[in-house]
Amino acid sequence: MEATEPGTRPYLVLAGFALLLVLVFLGALAVGHAVGPVAPGLGPGTGGSGHSGGTMPGMTGHDLGAGR
Repeated sequence: MEATEPGTRPYLVLAGFALLLVLVFLGALAVGHAVGPVAPGLGPGTGGSGHSGGTMPGMTGHDLGAGR
C-alpha cells in the first residue's frame, strides 16, 4: 500500500478533484475564447442583444402562429 498517514488520503482525493475542476473550467474558457461569440452582436456588456428594438432582427410583430 501507500506510505501515507491514515487521514491524508481523503484530502488528496479532494485536492485532485478540485484540480480537475479547475482544469476543465480553464479548458472550457479557452475554447469559448477561441470560438468567439455565439451570435452577431452578442458579447460582454451588450445586455444579450446587439440592438435596441426589443425583437429579433428580421422578425415582424406577430407571434409566428404560436397560438394556433
